[in-house]
Amino acid sequence: MATAAAAEMEQRHAWFSALGAEHRSWVGVVARAGIDGFIEWFGDPDSASSGLEVFATAPRALARHISLHQTVELVRTTIEVVESKLQELLPRGDRPVAQLAIIQYSREIAFAAAEVYARAAETRGAWDARLEALVVDAVVRGEADETVLSRASTMGWTATSAVAVAVGAAPGNDDPRLGEDLRRTAARSDVDLLSAIQGDRLVLVLGGRPMAEVESGLTLTGRLLDFFGPGPVVLGPSVDHLVDASASARSALSGLRAAAAWQEAPRPVSAVDLLPERALNGDGHARRALAHEVFGPLAEAGGGLLETLVAFLDAGTSIEGTARALFVHANTVRYRLRRITEVSGYNPADPRDAYVLRMALTLGRLLGPGTRDQESR
Repeated sequence: MATAAAAEMEQRHAWFSALGAEHRSWVGVVARAGIDGFIEWFGDPDSASSGLEVFATAPRALARHISLHQTVELVRTTIEVVESKLQELLPRGDRPVAQLAIIQYSREIAFAAAEVYARAAETRGAWDARLEALVVDAVVRGEADETVLSRASTMGWTATSAVAVAVGAAPGNDDPRLGEDLRRTAARSDVDLLSAIQGDRLVLVLGGRPMAEVESGLTLTGRLLDFFGPGPVVLGPSVDHLVDASASARSALSGLRAAAAWQEAPRPVSAVDLLPERALNGDGHARRALAHEVFGPLAEAGGGLLETLVAFLDAGTSIEGTARALFVHANTVRYRLRRITEVSGYNPADPRDAYVLRMALTLGRLLGPGTRDQESR
């Protein structure tokens, strides 16, 4: 029967013939074990071994070369060969009993095959989760390199540009499908995703063209809010590559620590929008960003922009009061305010932006090189 089953497999399934000699040999061993198991079970069902022991004769590596679908095809072929041989070998009166027996036994073999592949999938899933956590941890700790990129590629990471990190509270429930559900949701927006729960926080590494712009990145992160626990969710700035994502992670984590100071912040919120809170919370990168990226361009632009900004904020954002303080026309103040918005990206007439600009003024004067000479112009 085992010899006939092997011959039938080669005849029916072209992929079986394409297997290596070693793997075909192991398939033959499994088929022989299944036939021997049926004979033993038919003789004494109580003392017979379980269906799992049939597959235990083969190495675990065999499951990586033969899929569950292919295994089902081989089991079906073997059963049909055994049924055919039973029709030839048994007396006519014994054939119905043997037919019922092999149907029952084949059911046990089918369940055993499903369990073998289910266990393999669980093991592979647990290993993938650990590998994914290692990649995310390397990004957070600033140790991402080509090795990490190689590991990420095994998780399906394909993004080569526009990478950002989002952090928030971890969900209260321990859902083993969390990572899979997150990836499926992000994939609908053509974004790669890696996730890990680190203590009480959930860290997401997002990559793809939508992450290049702050607004589109926040929109995508907003679609993932249901996977976070309660509290703020902060999105770090976009970087060019996964190996540079530690800068985005650093900003996002700093923003998460400082987000409590801005309770009215949107959810999710960009780490750049939390620059004042991060600066007050001791983030040196945020202080330098305000000094050099907000105050610096205003100081270099000249044209009385800094003087007008200080007067406008001191006058309680009154254009007329600013004009009187500077002895200029109100339209001149309006023009300069528009220039301030164009140069810095912040509108002095907006209360939140005015707060950012005031902080940038203070830090720029403290940290900006040559700011006194620039301001005097």
